[in-house]
Amino acid sequence: MKKEVLIFLHMNDEHPGYIADFLAANNIPYRVIRSYNNELIPQLDDSMAGLVFMGGIMSANDDLPWIKQELRLIEQALAADVPLLGHCLGGQLISKVLGQSISKSPVAEVGWHRCQTQDNAIAKEWLGDLDNFQMFHWHYETFSIPEQATHIFATPHCRNQAYVYRDNVLAMQCHVEMTAPLVVSWVDSWPEGLVNVSDSEQNIMQIKADLSTKIAEINIVAEQLYSRWIQSLKSY
Repeated sequence: MKKEVLIFLHMNDEHPGYIADFLAANNIPYRVIRSYNNELIPQLDDSMAGLVFMGGIMSANDDLPWIKQELRLIEQALAADVPLLGHCLGGQLISKVLGQSISKSPVAEVGWHRCQTQDNAIAKEWLGDLDNFQMFHWHYETFSIPEQATHIFATPHCRNQAYVYRDNVLAMQCHVEMTAPLVVSWVDSWPEGLVNVSDSEQNIMQIKADLSTKIAEINIVAEQLYSRWIQSLKSY
């Protein structure tokens, strides 16, 4: 049976961004499922090489039927040791299944902020030589980190940015998947969320400034993290 990676989208007209480009470049078959649009969320089966969960404007705590179905699928995947990759809301969904709280972040974190790699062997394994790097953020909630997981990077505004669980689960609070079209689409679609300016929040002009340089840097981080994650995929 030909295996594929499933990518779950949670917003209207959203594109998976760099993760789709990366999988295609590495000849890894993938299929997009638009959960919010009533597309069937499958039960776990042997066709799934790994599962990727993207972001969304909703909360992992929301009482939505498709969120409950995704949580059930994540639970099945963890039991079967199927690799999981979560971006923002996706990272929160994984954390929720692992028994962690999803709560209001001390401050909103919006825009481009630098991340600091944690001083441990797992962080080194997943991030290589990356130490202080820029990521894109847009969240108002955050997850707690499971005791059995390893924290791999943080920002000054939100310590719990990413962790690795076992050898094949990467949960992130940030958005490493960003491409220039995706950034422009988001800020143009939700300008009302980009009016505050503080140490932790940026406006549209700040986010779009020198965008090509920022995207080039974040793509390097994505290549590093995604390259490590696909090492754990079930045969495809």
